Amino acid sequence: MAIAALLAPRRRAVLQAAGAATAAWALPARPARAQDMRSIAVAQIVDLSARHQDVSRDFLVGSRAAWAAFNAQGGLRGKPVQHLVLETDGSAASLRAAWQTAHADPACVALSGCVGDGTAAAIASLQPADAPLPHAAPWLHRQWQDPGDTVFGIFPNYQAQIAHAVRSLSVMGVQQAGVVFAHADLQRQLQDSVTQAGAAVGLRMQSLPAAQRHPAPPAIVLFVGGTPELHDYVRRMALPQGRQCYVIALADVNLQVLAQMGGLHRNVSVIATQPVPLVTASLPVVRTYREVMARLYDEPPSPQGLAGFIAARYTAEVLASVTGPLHRASALAAFRKRSEVQVGGFVVAYEGRRLATTHVTQSMLTTDGRIVG
Repeated sequence: MAIAALLAPRRRAVLQAAGAATAAWALPARPARAQDMRSIAVAQIVDLSARHQDVSRDFLVGSRAAWAAFNAQGGLRGKPVQHLVLETDGSAASLRAAWQTAHADPACVALSGCVGDGTAAAIASLQPADAPLPHAAPWLHRQWQDPGDTVFGIFPNYQAQIAHAVRSLSVMGVQQAGVVFAHADLQRQLQDSVTQAGAAVGLRMQSLPAAQRHPAPPAIVLFVGGTPELHDYVRRMALPQGRQCYVIALADVNLQVLAQMGGLHRNVSVIATQPVPLVTASLPVVRTYREVMARLYDEPPSPQGLAGFIAARYTAEVLASVTGPLHRASALAAFRKRSEVQVGGFVVAYEGRRLATTHVTQSMLTTDGRIVG
C-alpha cells in the first residue's frame, strides 16, 4: 500500500487539530508587510515528497503539539508564537520558495525543525551572509560544514546512529553484517562511516545491492534509507525456510508506517535506530509529549513526532533566553552561545560548535507486527 494513502487520514487529523487548537499555528492571512511587527513567528519548512512524507508528517505533528502547548501556557513574552508551516515537494524550486517566504516575513525570527535531511541541508546552503535566520534543531543527519554558524543541530547525526547500531551488533557477538544503501547519494555520504564504525568493533560489513533480490542475505543487515525503500527491500528478500533476519535501520524509517504498509516477511524483524529517547520513557519531556498528543491528536506517539516536539521546545527555550528586543540578530546571538539547555530531561550541550550529547535508542518491529521499545 502506498504511503500517501496510509497518511491521508492522519493528514486530515493534523489539519483539523491544527485549526481547533490555536490560530497561532496558521499561516498569516495578511501579507508580511502588513503584519504586526510586534508579533513573533517561527517557520518550519517540511519536505512532503513521497520519500520523506512519513517521517516529515510525524515530525510536523510533534512540533505543532509543542507550539500549541507552549502558546496555551502564555507563549513568548505574553504573546503566542506564530508557527508558520511551509510545505514543499522536495524540489529545489519549492525549497527556495519556502525559504524566501520565511526570510521575507519580518515577524519570523528563526527556522525551527526543518525536515527532512536533504531539505535541512538545502536550507542551510541558502542562508545569506547578512541577516541569516537561525536554523534551529533541523532534522539534519549528514555531516555539515557551517562556516556561517547558523545551523544549531540537536540530534545525533548519521555517524552517531551508525556507530550505535554497529556497537549493538558487536555486543550481540555478530562478526559480519550486510549493509544496504537505498540510493547512491547516501552511499557516497556514508560508505566510509559504515566501514570505519564496523572496523572499530571488529565487524566486517558486506555491501549488498538495494535494487536486486538477494538470495541469501546475512542474518543481520544494516539499511540506510527511508521507509518506502526499506519496505521495497524487505519485500524482495529471499530467505531460506526457517531463516531469521534482522534489519537495522536509521532514523529516517518510521516503524508505524512500515507496519501499516504490510507485506513483510514473517521471519524478518526491523530495528530502527532513533536520535531521541524511547516514546515509552519516563523523561518529563516524553511524558509531556504523550499527554499533549493524547489531548490534541488521535494517533499514537512516534519517535519522529517526539523529535519534532523536542525541536520546538528547544527553539522556544533559546528564544525565551533573549534579553532585550527579540529579532533575528538577537535570536541568532542567543543560539550561537550554545548554552546547555535542559528540555525536560533531554539535554542539549555542545563542545565548541560540536554537539556533545547523543541520545540514540532503538525500537523493533517484530515478526508479528508489534513495536517493542
